[in-house]
Amino acid sequence: MQMRKTVQELKVISSQRLNDDHQLLQLEASKPLETINPGQFANLLVDNSPSVFLRRPFSIYSVDYSLNTISVYIKVIGEGTRKLAKTEVGTFLNVMYPLGNSFTIPEGKERVLLVGGGSGVASLMGLAQVLKMKSNDVSILIGARSSADLVELEQFSKYCSVYTTTEDGTAGVKGYVTDHPLFGEELNGFTRIYSCGPEPMMRAVALKAHLKSIFCEVSLENTMACGFGVCLCCITETTQGHKCVCTDGPVFNINQLRWLI
Repeated sequence: MQMRKTVQELKVISSQRLNDDHQLLQLEASKPLETINPGQFANLLVDNSPSVFLRRPFSIYSVDYSLNTISVYIKVIGEGTRKLAKTEVGTFLNVMYPLGNSFTIPEGKERVLLVGGGSGVASLMGLAQVLKMKSNDVSILIGARSSADLVELEQFSKYCSVYTTTEDGTAGVKGYVTDHPLFGEELNGFTRIYSCGPEPMMRAVALKAHLKSIFCEVSLENTMACGFGVCLCCITETTQGHKCVCTDGPVFNINQLRWLI
């Protein structure tokens, strides 16, 4: 079912620095929020910037309908994200949401593994909350370069068992996410895997899931501009032809992608 989209001026009521590269903004709507499902994203307008013309897409990190707020997780990688990360509390941001499709939520209770890397963890918080609410047994494995890049672990621990890997060995298991023991014999106990992060990581996770015949969905992070399928800059190749990640995704079942061919 196509979700209703809206463009609203949302007020920044909280701005939290997570580490050197990441900021968490909490935005408040003046009227009831549209329904937002885990995996959907928002496009934020960058005001008063002569070199940033297009909106910037961000996963919707969490939703609180009682407070009428959403949170977005911003990784600073350029002028647009740098400007948004410095947005002061009390400022209004022009936000288009909810965009894209969402993760498939199991109907019954299942044992679920979430796998995140980098800013990809942003799309997994809302998913963890919904899965826990529906009494699923949820674990999350987060991969990072070092311990300084691991953020919001305490918040994730409210909804799932948390495991980590770091490339330099400063936290958790040293190596990549697929080096973690969860991807050994323990993987046999999971019935679903959801992943978001760098494409090489998701491809490795997808291959492991495929070999074990485990249901797996991934959220792609292709470069986007319009957010509603007009500019065609986020096209990805699937088994059904070329698809827009912003409208046909960002969530895809791994069997829809040509990664396993």
